[in-house]
Amino acid sequence: MPKRVKVTQENNGRNEMFHDNFKGTDMTRQQFVQHIKDGDYPNYHIRNINGVETPVSNPDSKRNNNLG
Repeated sequence: MPKRVKVTQENNGRNEMFHDNFKGTDMTRQQFVQHIKDGDYPNYHIRNINGVETPVSNPDSKRNNNLG
């Protein structure tokens, strides 16, 4: 089963564009952050990294399982 969300574009190491593999839709970082806040992606949360709200996947028991 593919991951729900895949990073499709990075800028200087920051994930900027995302693709929802289940819905077939693309999102900017800001749109993804808002969807997480709205509760649309329960397996993800937001971290403030260097003053920027950044989507991250919730930890699980698998090693090396990151948003990407």
